[in-house]
Amino acid sequence: MHEYELEEIKREIVESRSLSIKTNNLVNALAADLKSIARRQLGYERRSFINSATAYVVTISVLLGVVKFAWDAKLDSVRAEHKDVDQQLDALKREAQSAEARQESEAKARKEAEAFYKLIAAGKRQEVLQGYESIAKLPLTATERAVFDAAAASARHELSLIAYQTGLDHARTGRWHEAQAAMQESLADEPSAAHAPEARLVMARALKELGRHREAIPILMDLSEASANKDVMDEATLLLADAQLDIQAWNDAKATLRAFVRRFPQSPHINDVRAKLASVSLEH
Repeated sequence: MHEYELEEIKREIVESRSLSIKTNNLVNALAADLKSIARRQLGYERRSFINSATAYVVTISVLLGVVKFAWDAKLDSVRAEHKDVDQQLDALKREAQSAEARQESEAKARKEAEAFYKLIAAGKRQEVLQGYESIAKLPLTATERAVFDAAAASARHELSLIAYQTGLDHARTGRWHEAQAAMQESLADEPSAAHAPEARLVMARALKELGRHREAIPILMDLSEASANKDVMDEATLLLADAQLDIQAWNDAKATLRAFVRRFPQSPHINDVRAKLASVSLEH
């Protein structure tokens, strides 16, 4: 009986050990499975984390790119607006400076115009002519310009006429230096005046009397060939012949005298001219 119980106990012990080993094996296998599952889960979580981080980085990068693009566009817009404002401000400054310059110029013009009016009213012809060139450059009104132009033309004519009359007085008394200077001044003031041909004739006569035939002859040749005053032409031709005789240009003098006889047969000097021509032709 006791042996039977011992056998049972041994069998139970063996079975218990066998069951313990199996349980241990199952526990170890389960532990290995759990470790494998844990490793796979860890890898999955790591991959998920990396994918999430990558997606996050990409998303942030895209967002930053969009923000930067929008910011750059906004900045360009602000810069363009700022540039437009600066340009408008510069234009306004230039307009203001231009307006100020115009006001100053107009004020200066008014002041100088008033002073010029006073010269005209005072009859200061020389000062009027001297100041006319500068006053004409100012921004004058049409009326002021017309008045000043007329005043300058009148002063020029009067000064030219005064110099011409003064030159005639000097020529009558034989003051040839003064006569030549006065006629030159008269022609400088108004070269196209009605008295200009007579002034040139008197100046040529003065030059001849002063021994400056080389200067007198070209003037006399012009007057003898064409002159606005026909009465001057015969006197200029006769004076030209006298100047050529003075410098012993005999052939030129004879040609001039013959031209005088042909062109001015009714001249009061015709007999004197014929006598001179005969004398020169006989001697030369």
